[in-house]
Amino acid sequence: MRYSIRHITRFTYESPITESVMEARMQPRTDNLQRCLQFSLLTNPSSRVMTYRDHDNNVVHHFNIPGRHARLTVTAEALVECQAMRPLPHRLGPAAWTRLDAMATSGQWWEYLSPSAFVKETPALDALRKEFGLERGNDPLVAVRRLMGETYARFEYSPRSTRVDSPIDEALETRRGVCQDFAHIFLSLVRPLGIPARYVSGYLFQTTETHERSTDGATHAWVEVLLPDLGWIGLDPTNNLIADDRHIRVAIGRDYADVPPTRGVFKGVTSVRSELSVAVAVGPAVSPLSHDLPPITSWTSHDPSEAAGGDSTLAQQQQQQ
Repeated sequence: MRYSIRHITRFTYESPITESVMEARMQPRTDNLQRCLQFSLLTNPSSRVMTYRDHDNNVVHHFNIPGRHARLTVTAEALVECQAMRPLPHRLGPAAWTRLDAMATSGQWWEYLSPSAFVKETPALDALRKEFGLERGNDPLVAVRRLMGETYARFEYSPRSTRVDSPIDEALETRRGVCQDFAHIFLSLVRPLGIPARYVSGYLFQTTETHERSTDGATHAWVEVLLPDLGWIGLDPTNNLIADDRHIRVAIGRDYADVPPTRGVFKGVTSVRSELSVAVAVGPAVSPLSHDLPPITSWTSHDPSEAAGGDSTLAQQQQQQ
């Protein structure tokens, strides 16, 4: 299946700022069953956009816009081809845990087994483990499928119920969150079982026939776990799905902190209020996307930030809904 993607991010400042410095992880990956055939990233005001690859082989675009401006728009467009994966078996067999332990103790995957910025041990998380009756069981594939179903059933999907920087305990306390929270909760539960697990940012193609509860017109996040014989497989706890060819992978990391779609700083001379709005459109490449602007959704509402003549890291990151 081929998909056309348009992802528009708009930052609006109440007072003009003097410079923006930003990096973006918006280019879909080319690996395994997915190929990024075309990609472009444009900014308004215009800038010279440069690229590099980070340690997880994610493509990172970065740019600097000097001069006063009251709005910054970043438009990313891509053409991606995704192939369907082979159906997963129901289980891996009695020796799977032994083989998985050998993989985990090799040291190659230590960063996907360790705590990270949003994936930390807390008393609330320990209480959730006890509630789930979390244990390895007889088969790692059966265990992660059960864990995905439990997470889906016990947490409510609720757009804007958390912030981009919310710690895991907020979603654990309220039992509600967005895909970013579901992914962090799942990672926090599965890594202590000795299963390497990583965060995936990207997009989910939705149709009228599918009934996912995640927000259409936004970026998405899910998890990949490493299992013997299968390699990395995707699990979407927000929608209780095995990731398939409708899941379009953009970046991988330990958690959201490694892969925000946008991250930046700006300079200003007075107190500045910023607003972030996002529009995402994903559709089959056989039906090209209209060049009309997709519906813009405001993810942050005029968050005040001080920028008194110096750099200030602000709400320049968009939450994955």
